[in-house]
Amino acid sequence: MKTLLRTLLMVSTLVTAMSAFALELGDAKARGLVGEQPSGYLAAVGVATPEIAALVNDINKKRKAAYEEIAKRNGTPLDAVEQLAGKKAIEKTPAGQFVRSTSGEWVLVK
Repeated sequence: MKTLLRTLLMVSTLVTAMSAFALELGDAKARGLVGEQPSGYLAAVGVATPEIAALVNDINKKRKAAYEEIAKRNGTPLDAVEQLAGKKAIEKTPAGQFVRSTSGEWVLVK
């Protein structure tokens, strides 16, 4: 139970910090170009320009490194950390931005 709570706290901190990665990310989300997924990673909404693809790849690379560190530190499976981070990121997504549902469809948060 302590490990789960510690993991949850670290993931919450990570999700909060992710919003500070770059203004480009916030702008891309606000413009509906990228969205959060249950997997804990970003994806392009629709066809990605090379710039959007580079942004998504860069952010996802940083997220994966952070998730791996959290998983290792807490003895938690990587996929559990990814799923928890995805859940938290989706919960924190403001109205007007996209999230991917578990069925794979993009949904505009209201």
